[in-house]
Amino acid sequence: MNSEEYLGYDAVGLAELVASGDAKPSELLDAAMARMAEVNPTLNAVVQTFEPAARQAIGDGLPQGPFTGVPFLIKDITLQVSGEPTTAGSKMFAKAIAERDSALVSAYRQSGFVFFGKTNTPEFALLGITEPDLYGATLNPWNLERTCGGSSGGAASAVAAGIVPAATASDGGGSIRIPASCCGLFGLKPSRGRVSMAPQGEGWGGLTCLHALTRSVRDSAAILDLSCKPQPGDVYWQAPPATPFADEVKREPGRLRIGMLLTNLQGGPVDKELAEAVADVGRLCESLGHIVEEVKPPADISGLLPAALTVIATSVVSAIDNEIERRGTPLRDGEIERVSRMIYETGKSSAARDYLKAIQTLHRISRLVAPFFETYDVMLLSTLGRLPIPIGLLRGADVNFEALVAKFGDYGPNTQLFNVTGQPAMSVPLAWSADGTPIGIQFAGRAGDEATLFRLAGQLETARPWFARRPPELQ
Repeated sequence: MNSEEYLGYDAVGLAELVASGDAKPSELLDAAMARMAEVNPTLNAVVQTFEPAARQAIGDGLPQGPFTGVPFLIKDITLQVSGEPTTAGSKMFAKAIAERDSALVSAYRQSGFVFFGKTNTPEFALLGITEPDLYGATLNPWNLERTCGGSSGGAASAVAAGIVPAATASDGGGSIRIPASCCGLFGLKPSRGRVSMAPQGEGWGGLTCLHALTRSVRDSAAILDLSCKPQPGDVYWQAPPATPFADEVKREPGRLRIGMLLTNLQGGPVDKELAEAVADVGRLCESLGHIVEEVKPPADISGLLPAALTVIATSVVSAIDNEIERRGTPLRDGEIERVSRMIYETGKSSAARDYLKAIQTLHRISRLVAPFFETYDVMLLSTLGRLPIPIGLLRGADVNFEALVAKFGDYGPNTQLFNVTGQPAMSVPLAWSADGTPIGIQFAGRAGDEATLFRLAGQLETARPWFARRPPELQ
């Protein structure tokens, strides 16, 4: 299979080729490795490879599942692949070899996916860009001077460049949707508890969830179908859907009532091109029979970012201090990045009452937002507040933490809320800027109602297809 043929299929399509005997898993892996050799030296999306293990898995005989033989990449944080390191983008964990698969990795393995590498992530998945000191910056295939987003930036870059049709991702504040928007992909953040994080506990106080970045809607749905199996001891969980999500993609969504927000979630402006793109998609939704009404932000969420930062910083302290205790040596100078150190010190200064107050603030915001979704089925808004920012934001020795938080709040103001509320939200590649930069359009649904989002996404994908669009930088 040559590169052009390989790029023409999504993951479901590649699996169908294997099932029909029209392609062998080894041929698909050859194509993925060839594409990686072609583009990864430029992009730096894949930062670990374990091709021998992938070849061995194929030689031993792959499980028969929905994705048998399809090449797949794992994000280098949270998920454990037996025998491979999970660095979390940090020098501190560069040699942290996993003893066993995570529950989700095991589910992916049983589905027939062929793992052959890991994708880049910012240190501890803290930022909406992907520029860790450990591996260096990952570039955006659509514009090599702008960020690919984060924290699932390596996954997004790899999928957008055609190394794989889908890759794992995680989202604690926008880390699936932000890179999906930057790289012209479909990215759905599931409801809290939809995908188990076993054997780990909750991530960032329940803000984090796991899923994937894909080029097609049906890939996202089919991957979520094999992922949404609660594990014993899960703190949060959703019952598996009565109807597979892959089937929902093919169903009509009915006439939805959509609340369209042309500002950011605090009422401030977003880039003109982004606001115009949201309005245009609103008109598209109306043409498809939906009721679209312009709305204001559903609640005052000004306390969200400070509270979320307290929760995240405390979680970072826990992760680092646990490693310090395990190895019996203190944190060394230069062992973690400057921004991570700032967040670590911020977390260390927080008392138990500060953490509890932050959690209570986030819960209060969830209560305030909930009535909006009694009136509307879906909220429509931009994924980002600005077009993807230039790479190199964190270079230099004079990074000001407060200014950095403010800058990221301006760049990505619309994603964190749905991590707080636990609702599903998706970034859909329905627009491009005048200079050809992808613009993700975000839709959020009611908690536990990924089905409505998948039906709507399938309808939008048919009405305004994007699969054939490829980054001109790499053609």
